[in-house]
Amino acid sequence: MASNSIDFKTFNVVAPFVVADKKPVLIRGRHGIGKSEIVYQIAETLDLPIVERRASQMTEGDLMGLPSVNGDSTSWNPPDWFKLACDEAVVLFLDEIDRATIEVRQGIFELTDSRKLNGHRLHEDTVIFGAINGGEHGAQYQVGEFDPAELDRWTVFDVEPTVKDWLDWASENVDGAVWDFINNNHNHLEHQGEFEPNKVYPSRRSWKRLNDCLVKGKLLDTETPQPAVYNLTCAYVGFEAGVKFADFIANYERVVTIEDLLVKGKLKKTKDFSINDHSAMVEKMEAEKIFDKELPQKQLNNLAKYFVSLPSEVAMKLWAVMGAGEENIKNTLGLHKAKVKGKEVRDYFVKILGG
Repeated sequence: MASNSIDFKTFNVVAPFVVADKKPVLIRGRHGIGKSEIVYQIAETLDLPIVERRASQMTEGDLMGLPSVNGDSTSWNPPDWFKLACDEAVVLFLDEIDRATIEVRQGIFELTDSRKLNGHRLHEDTVIFGAINGGEHGAQYQVGEFDPAELDRWTVFDVEPTVKDWLDWASENVDGAVWDFINNNHNHLEHQGEFEPNKVYPSRRSWKRLNDCLVKGKLLDTETPQPAVYNLTCAYVGFEAGVKFADFIANYERVVTIEDLLVKGKLKKTKDFSINDHSAMVEKMEAEKIFDKELPQKQLNNLAKYFVSLPSEVAMKLWAVMGAGEENIKNTLGLHKAKVKGKEVRDYFVKILGG
């Protein structure tokens, strides 16, 4: 991550201050990292409809509208999407601005500078977001550079999300097999470095697209891996990630899910876990925020059996994750009361937490 870049968690903290001041926000970063997704999340938080336009596909008329003659004068009729942004409060999202024609970008210049186009002014509560692939990574893309005056109209955030950003989001948006693979193979989430022409590379977006394809085709629902998984994975995320993911899926029956531990109480498969495997399981519990709700005592009893089997450093990590949950007191007390081989978990604490 570049020294001036921020992750999504930080962006979500600082961006609302700019939005509250009705200043335009420009998100700059690599392709496929979720720039559009985060704008949609902000729109949902603000409870505002989103109006999205790809500047790269717009003509000058698509942006500025068309003229009409009224007697001896001419007036401009705004396009429907801009009229909506003038009539009511919306999140106006202009994507791929650095791929737009110079005429379109000059129109956007006026919009970000004065919040109006051809005399039509945005609603006072409409907020403007833009997204580009430029900045530090601009040399890798066929995009136009912003001149200083153009860039000065925006509040610019260089966004470089972390792997944890994606895992937190993906815990509710992708299949567990895909989540587990990335959690265990961070280097395959997205390509770092220079891109070779015409070569397929993984990105956060392409993993989501692959996930949707595999889930829709029910290719992850069987214990026998489908031959199509390898070919589809290579098509979506490239050869290197495709080989690794296909091999992972072929052995996925050995992967233990949170449901296996808490609901089914299946601990047999964890006996061969390494410290990294245990740590990954705890990280998954944290990402899925399972301790933000009160767990049934039966699940806490199963968790207790797993807890006392953990290496001390991982047990301490799990204890910290539980303590950070919204229902930490109830879940902690429930774990305390749980018994393993006739002894309450609290009786194991000196041994577990003492190493």
